[in-house]
This record gives sequence, C-alpha cells and structure tokens, in this order.
Amino acid sequence: MQHLIQRLINRKDENGASAVEYGLLVAAIAALIVIIVFALGGIVKEVFQDTCDTIKTEGAAGGASISKTCS
Repeated sequence: MQHLIQRLINRKDENGASAVEYGLLVAAIAALIVIIVFALGGIVKEVFQDTCDTIKTEGAAGGASISKTCS
C-alpha cells in the first residue's frame, strides 16, 4: 500500500503546455517582432522616402501640384 501512495505522490501529470510556457512563447515572439521592426525600420523608411521624393520630382516636372504629405 505504501508503494501505491508513493507512486501517486511522485506522479507528474504533464499533459500539454502550461500557461507559463505559453507566456514565455508569446514573450519570445513579441521580442522577435520588436527586433525585426527595429532592424528593418530604417530600410523601410528610406524606401518610402525615396518613393515620396520621386513622386514630388516627377509631379513637379509635369507641372502638377503635389500635396506636401511627404516629409
């Protein structure tokens, strides 16, 4: 009988992930997204600025009035 009780006490029921594991997974994904945004943010900003400058230049050459929404 003591052996049965000892087995029940030492039994670990680890079916599926716990909330802590899900929390760590979400934190890791969020950290990865933040790193990617900071790493690629400058490149994306440059691309949009170049596009805006090209639109301003081409629009001014054609005589069209381009709004000053790009800065």
